[in-house]
Amino acid sequence: MKPFAIDLNESDIKRERLKARQLRASQWWKRRLAKGVCYYCGRSVSPKELTMDHIVPIARGGRSTKGNVVAACKECNNAKKQLLPMEWEQYLKDIQFNPNSS
Repeated sequence: MKPFAIDLNESDIKRERLKARQLRASQWWKRRLAKGVCYYCGRSVSPKELTMDHIVPIARGGRSTKGNVVAACKECNNAKKQLLPMEWEQYLKDIQFNPNSS
């Protein structure tokens, strides 16, 4: 998969993924998961069913920081893919008006 951000190289991506792994091991992240709520859809979800999502994806220049990662259910995380927040909002509007086009 080629990154969307032009100035991103493989070492940048690896560094951010390592930082994400370190965040997942932190008490901060464990408390986030314990809340059991998806950031995107707001559903109550078992903490085991939550995944880490980068609001601004690494491939689009996002960083693995507390301000850029959220707990998301697998369905939302899989649907969001590499979308930026404004693209995700547009996607949600599109499926709301045309639920059969996903």
